[in-house]
Amino acid sequence: MKKNITVGREFGSGGREIGKRLAEELGVNYYDKEIITRVAEKSDFSEGFVEKIIEDGAMQRNFLSFGHSFSEYRCATTGITEKILRAQKEVIESLAETDCVIVGRCADLILSEKRPFRLFVYADEQSKVKRCRLYAEGEEKNLSDKQLLKKIRAIDKGRKKLYGLFYGKEWGNRENYDLCVNTSNADISSLAPCVAEYVRRWYENK
Repeated sequence: MKKNITVGREFGSGGREIGKRLAEELGVNYYDKEIITRVAEKSDFSEGFVEKIIEDGAMQRNFLSFGHSFSEYRCATTGITEKILRAQKEVIESLAETDCVIVGRCADLILSEKRPFRLFVYADEQSKVKRCRLYAEGEEKNLSDKQLLKKIRAIDKGRKKLYGLFYGKEWGNRENYDLCVNTSNADISSLAPCVAEYVRRWYENK
């Protein structure tokens, strides 16, 4: 049985770090941003655009001229999004042929028939702002706490929308996961080995 661990996460909760450390603890492959690169190649769109669709469930208006009707707009944007999501599904299913940790990208739903271990990582808003501040780059460094919080909420709203709109599930609902981890004020480097041990026991008892 392949060990596929999927990591859903709130923005700024440290889910990416937990996923990476978890893969190291378990000795399995780790996939995150490289998924975007592979999906972009397969769907023939830019990485930036693919990331926007996958992360936010966005329908990009810049593909349409002012002369198009709403029905044409809806049809065009839905087709683009579905093409990207199909490519994402193919990429993730291919990666899951090996033991691995996959962060985000609705991998838990895409791989549901393989029964992966489904982890969800969350934190309180204060902790998420603090963590985002710690790893901020470029223009993000100049954002106020209020602006960072607005960004966090917007990204999480987009993830929830995509999860529900295209997969019919409630993102973040504890009933959809095997383990939910609260990283508020937590030391993730100390937390990861505990999560890894939980995953090992889960597979032993499966």
